[in-house]
Amino acid sequence: MEQETDLFIGLLQKGDRAACQQLVGDYGPAVFQMVRRIVERQEDAEEVWQDVFVKALQGIGGYDSRKASLSTWLCRIAYHESLNFVRIRRPDIVYLDEHDLGLNGLDDTPEESANDSRIVQELEEALEMLPPHEQAVITMFYYDNMSLADMAYVMGSNPSTVGSQLCRIRKKLYRIIKSKHA
Repeated sequence: MEQETDLFIGLLQKGDRAACQQLVGDYGPAVFQMVRRIVERQEDAEEVWQDVFVKALQGIGGYDSRKASLSTWLCRIAYHESLNFVRIRRPDIVYLDEHDLGLNGLDDTPEESANDSRIVQELEEALEMLPPHEQAVITMFYYDNMSLADMAYVMGSNPSTVGSQLCRIRKKLYRIIKSKHA
């Protein structure tokens, strides 16, 4: 399998058209999902998606299969391109944090609850209140089922830092939902 991947990477480095098409065909949907979770508008997400593959093909020589899978490497590019797009093109977005919401005194331990549509809707609404970086952390872990090590690679961090961020963001989500019921 590793030899097959090395051959594929070699073809991409040579600019083989069929290999480039295969890269987009094989990894395009997953990359687009990551981009779309960070970039709100469909048209903007499509633009960023294209930029991800242009950047990936330009930088394929720097890909190291010992550090990450090709999928994880592409997700790293998608993550950073998406956040850069949001920062540059959407500087007027204002995100609420715990202090803005007056959440400092709320209990941090979530109560066990049934999986009903109301809770899911509240969670989705709370997710939308988070900055793109925090939304990406949650979606990589829960929707993409990425390990902390893969997330750390994508984010340019280390697994323990990502784990701490994930814990903090989960508590923040709980507080946002809890504040709606206060």
